[in-house]
Amino acid sequence: MKGRTILLSIMTLGLIFMLSNPALASDKLMADAQEYFKPIPAAAPTLEGNPATPAKVELGKILYFEPRLSSSALISCNTCHNVGLGGADFQETSTGHGWRKGPRNAPTVLNSVYNVAQFWDGRAKDLAEQAKGPVQASVEMNNKPEMVIKTLKSMPEYIELFKKAFPGEADPVTFDNMAKAIEVFEATLVTPDSPFDLFLKGNATALNESEKKGLASFINNGCADCHGGINMGGDDYYSFGVISAPAARIIAGDKGRFLVTKAMSDEFVFKSPSLRNIELTAPYFHSGKVWGLRAAVVVMSSAQLESVLKKEEVNDVVAFLKATTGKQPVVDHPILPKPTDKTPQPKLD
Repeated sequence: MKGRTILLSIMTLGLIFMLSNPALASDKLMADAQEYFKPIPAAAPTLEGNPATPAKVELGKILYFEPRLSSSALISCNTCHNVGLGGADFQETSTGHGWRKGPRNAPTVLNSVYNVAQFWDGRAKDLAEQAKGPVQASVEMNNKPEMVIKTLKSMPEYIELFKKAFPGEADPVTFDNMAKAIEVFEATLVTPDSPFDLFLKGNATALNESEKKGLASFINNGCADCHGGINMGGDDYYSFGVISAPAARIIAGDKGRFLVTKAMSDEFVFKSPSLRNIELTAPYFHSGKVWGLRAAVVVMSSAQLESVLKKEEVNDVVAFLKATTGKQPVVDHPILPKPTDKTPQPKLD
């Protein structure tokens, strides 16, 4: 007992010393943060099996904004992952073909190249595979690969763009190549140099006191266990409702990864979303039922943490999360290839 008392006294003295030395406390917080997180690199990563070239990135950008990939010729990748809206769409769940609503909130495309997999349930292994899904989903773009290729080949400009992006291929205009081009473009949509990134790189003044308190709470309460790494999430799958189940309206009857694996242990398990640029991507959670960032932090506090955050702690965590907003990618909207008499007409039904 005497030894424990001495140890506690030493710890208390250490805490008092750190509180009286803000620089030392900041150094420790920075070191702790560097253990959990990595700054967003300024350049896009190299994709295994799909090397980027300027021609491929340019084609991917054009295809990303191309609504004629959808059967209605109204919906593009950018419709649900708007690069001007933090890579999301400011909807609870996205509006697709025939004004139908999808089942889940659209995750941000920004920094998504750093996710372990794509979609809330991780059913797509990479961005190329993900790009194929919405094009074919009846509730989204409602198209078929053969019609996509027919559309692209009907426009001579696209044929030339594919030849430049995939040189040496006898028939470069393919559904797979469409997805590969979109993937390399999406990989460029990164947001470096947020105040938090600058802090991770050694600038102790990049975060203010409230943001530093929020970062400390984020680490000390275990939030960083599921939202760490480069992307502050997206690196694994976690149960939603470890301590207590969120309100039924937030769960919205969605069993998460179970729908992919059929394993009972995956019920209500989701890929942790990236928290970078989170202030730009409301509403929150897979259901999109929570619109306020502070409210989302409160939900996570009660659902996932052993110790519910106090009001001041919530405010500080929100301040910290806002400090993760990085430089947004500047993307010029491309002029799309002109249609010809052979270009399929829109199907709205």
